[in-house]
Amino acid sequence: MLVLVGILIVVAGFALRTNPLPTILVGAVATGVAAAISSGVPVRDLPQAALDTLARFGTAFNDNRYFHITWLILPLIGLLERAGLQEKAKALITRSGAATPGRVLLTYLGVRQATSALGLTSLGGHPQMVRPLVAPMAEGAAEAQLGPIPDGTRFRIRGMTAATDNIGLFFGEDIFIAIGSIVLIVGFMEQAGIPIEALHVSLWAIPTAIVAFLVHGARLMMFDRKLRQEAAGADTQSPEQVAP
Repeated sequence: MLVLVGILIVVAGFALRTNPLPTILVGAVATGVAAAISSGVPVRDLPQAALDTLARFGTAFNDNRYFHITWLILPLIGLLERAGLQEKAKALITRSGAATPGRVLLTYLGVRQATSALGLTSLGGHPQMVRPLVAPMAEGAAEAQLGPIPDGTRFRIRGMTAATDNIGLFFGEDIFIAIGSIVLIVGFMEQAGIPIEALHVSLWAIPTAIVAFLVHGARLMMFDRKLRQEAAGADTQSPEQVAP
């Protein structure tokens, strides 16, 4: 049970809202040291146990370094944002009089589900698509329809944009037969003595994806209506009712 001390450190760090990276690192090292203590390692050798734990992190990073190539896209996104990518996306959608936040996000939901169903899960995502493109477009649509929007409304639009990306990916990727979740389901069922074809699991994911699109699409339309109602309510307030 001593090795569970790392979990306590992580939970305490998150509860105190400390920086997650050093919190997780300290928890991992503490787990390694606790495992050494449980194994009967002398106290004088505990610093070496901590160093060995850090060495394992380095070894794992080096063995899987090719997976980290994808992080090179982040500096590129930063350069594009510095060059005005968000402003251009917002200006583009603002010129469309029929665009609303709900319609923009509904379109992105369909595209996200369709591309995920084809295995192209990397075409979307929070850092490479939501933050630099989709969220500014949804905010621009809101400003074109409702005028200047408060920060609270802006943050809610960003949250709904992130949720739309999550839902599109989660319910779209299971349609692709070679995705990891399909392999996991097939392997689990075979271990339970229930043989099943990966194609069947993929096909049964299609009705779920359709229902998810309809349900979240209805949420987006209600989100549009709520934003209009809030804007109309703010416009009808008298100057005395508006807080300074």
